[in-house]
Amino acid sequence: MMIKKDIKALILDMDGVLWRAYHPIVDLKKVFLKIKEMGLKYAFATNNSTKHISTYLDKLNNFGIPVTEGQIITSSIATAQKLRNEFPEGGSVFIVGEKEMARTFSDFGFSEAEENALAVVVGLDLQLEYEKMAKAATLIRNGAKFIGTNPDLTFPIPGSFAPGAGSFLAFIEAASGVKPEIVGKPQPEMFKQALTQLDSQAGETLVIGDRLETDILGGQTAGCLTGLVLSGVSDRESGENWTPKVDIIAENLDDMIDMISND
Repeated sequence: MMIKKDIKALILDMDGVLWRAYHPIVDLKKVFLKIKEMGLKYAFATNNSTKHISTYLDKLNNFGIPVTEGQIITSSIATAQKLRNEFPEGGSVFIVGEKEMARTFSDFGFSEAEENALAVVVGLDLQLEYEKMAKAATLIRNGAKFIGTNPDLTFPIPGSFAPGAGSFLAFIEAASGVKPEIVGKPQPEMFKQALTQLDSQAGETLVIGDRLETDILGGQTAGCLTGLVLSGVSDRESGENWTPKVDIIAENLDDMIDMISND
C-alpha cells in the first residue's frame, strides 16, 4: 500500500492532467499550493514535441504554477539531450517536426540540414509534406540515425483523434526499412532526466499521467510509483485492469493530491 511518506517528488504529464488545450482541468494554483505545503518537489514531462520550453514556462506561470526551466522536460528536450550526449560537438540533423522543435535542437547545438545529417529526428509535424517524408527515408537508408521523439500514434482533437508522431514514424520506418529509436514515453529516458533534475529516487517519486501506454508504462519501466488521472485519455476500467497494477487512480489531479495528503 502506497503511503504518503513514500512520496517525496512528482513527475507530471501536462496535456490531460493539467489542462485540455488552453483550459485548466482543475484549479491549478490551488493544487500546486497544496503540493508546496506537502513539501513535494515536482517536474513536468510531456511527449508533446511541438512546443519550445519557453512556451511551457509561460503557460505554467500564467496558470499560477511556480516553475523553472529545469523542471520542464519535453520529448524534444530529452531527444536533443540524448543526441548531444552522443555528439558533444553538435552537428546537422534533419527534422520532421514543428518550428519550435527545431528551435529546441538549436539550443543544444544542432542545426537543420538536408544533406550529411547525423540523424533524422521525427516528431509531430502539422505541416508535413510527402517530399519531407521521402527525404527522411532516403537519409536513413543512407546511414543517418533514425530517432523518434515519441511514439504516440494519435493526439486528441475536438470530437476525434488526429495522427500523431507515431503515425509518421510508422510511415518512415516502412519506407526506409529501419526501426526508429524512441526517446519519449514510455521509454524511461525522460523519467531518468526528471529524477536527476529533482535529485529524487524512483521509488519515492510518483509519476502522474492520463495515458496508460505512455505515462504509466514509462513510469513503471523507470521504477517509479504511478498515478492515473481520468481527466484525459484512459478510463477507470482500463486503469484497474492494467498490469502491473497502477498505484493510485483518481478522477483528476486535485483528487489525487487529496488522496495522497490524506493517505
